[in-house]
Amino acid sequence: MKKVLIVDDEDDVRLFLQDFLEERRLDVSSAASGEEALEIAEKNPPDIVLLDLMMPGMNGLECLEKLLKKNPSAKVIMLTALNDDVSVEKSKQLGARHYILKPFSLAYLETELVKLIGA
Repeated sequence: MKKVLIVDDEDDVRLFLQDFLEERRLDVSSAASGEEALEIAEKNPPDIVLLDLMMPGMNGLECLEKLLKKNPSAKVIMLTALNDDVSVEKSKQLGARHYILKPFSLAYLETELVKLIGA
């Protein structure tokens, strides 16, 4: 069973995505901050990470960089409302596999997850 880590400072986003992914038989954990995500990933390395870009404290780009240093095989999808070419490019340079803008279609997210799971 693939392990997915959801990292978002918004409780409703985390809970909604967790329910959606658990219905698809994925092993899901979640974190409300970049710091918490790194702690969880240390103990239980995820296969896939859904990572919010804009969070208080450690932002998504900082978390992405630290996460992939510890777990280079993790596949990260950035989820954000920030439609900014600089952030997209920086995310990809740091190793993110994809950048999805909020709000997004669950069907689209599922398609991208299936691609990553199969990769």
